[in-house]
Amino acid sequence: FGNMMGSIGFPIGLGIILGQFVSDTGGATVIADKLVSLFPEKYAMYAVGFAGFILSIPVFFDVTFVILIPIGVALMKKLNKGIGYIVGAISIGAGIAHTLVPPTPNPLVAPEYFGFDLGVMIAAGLLFGIPMMIISVTIHGMLMKKGLWNAETDENGNGLNVDELELPEKLPSFGVSLLPIIIPIVLILLNTIVGWLTFLGQKTTSMLCGTLVAMIIAMKTMGLKKAEASAANALHSAGMVFLITGAGGSFSAVITAAGVSDAIKNLVSGISGNTALILFIAWFLGMAFRQITGSGTVASLTTFAIMQSVTATIACHPVFLALACLDGALFGATVNDSGFWIVSNMAGLNLSGGVKTYTLGQAIASVVGIILIIVVGCISCLF
Repeated sequence: FGNMMGSIGFPIGLGIILGQFVSDTGGATVIADKLVSLFPEKYAMYAVGFAGFILSIPVFFDVTFVILIPIGVALMKKLNKGIGYIVGAISIGAGIAHTLVPPTPNPLVAPEYFGFDLGVMIAAGLLFGIPMMIISVTIHGMLMKKGLWNAETDENGNGLNVDELELPEKLPSFGVSLLPIIIPIVLILLNTIVGWLTFLGQKTTSMLCGTLVAMIIAMKTMGLKKAEASAANALHSAGMVFLITGAGGSFSAVITAAGVSDAIKNLVSGISGNTALILFIAWFLGMAFRQITGSGTVASLTTFAIMQSVTATIACHPVFLALACLDGALFGATVNDSGFWIVSNMAGLNLSGGVKTYTLGQAIASVVGIILIIVVGCISCLF
């Protein structure tokens, strides 16, 4: 627990504060409106899915959902489509980014386990995440069109009233709203590529820079007192994130101490040349732990601990192993997953509606992801 918090505690805390600032200043709403307006109406699902992907990089999944659901509902009414389309698209886009792109805890800690640079994780998360989102939203939309959704049995009409978001009178521009998100990513990537931003490119320092920019924006749009209150609210919600992440680290340490990692290493020693099978095993373990625990964070960290001993035996770059573990933990869970109930309650869905949107959407994304990861990972072994 202590080692995990010592490694990524500060970046996680700073990321939570950054996300709270982006949300409370109205920056997240500005980003969502702009991204959605860039797409023609017939591509509304992709617009909302992409907006969910971008917003879930700095802010929590539930905040992303609250911001996007009223925009999505308005678009669906114009297109005369059911709410299942839009809830699925948000769940897919936001879920993929939350799972694959730092600074969320799962991908943030992956380089620590597998021994590569954080910038590589960011680049890989973006490069795999966007195609995953497009393909998965397409497949989910096709299933909706085939008659999967039934408003009478899948909706209960008791969703939260999310039409009235409390926003400052003076909203930041689109470019200014993006700054806190872009700055940490750019600093980390520059350090990875050119190697001359060693101090600023560290995960803690880069997140601090993004958070300071977000704080300045918040002070200008909300005033000093409201900006301080926003930071305090972020820290209130950070405690549970720290506990889950630290507990996941403890669980993974127990798994390692129990010899599970060595057992897996011995198991795959005979198939070290079979990259596809090793990546599939990593995905399967992540998926299994997600269903058992309901927590993507615990599932990812546990799978990392089990599979890190395989790093030296796999022919491709270890980022593919990390992606496989993370992607398996994306596979949609149901009643033991807090995200499932957040989506169902906010959107006014019954159990079946939640399964057809949140669970199915993220399951599709996970399967699409492992196919892409295995194909690209195996091709990379040839070079």
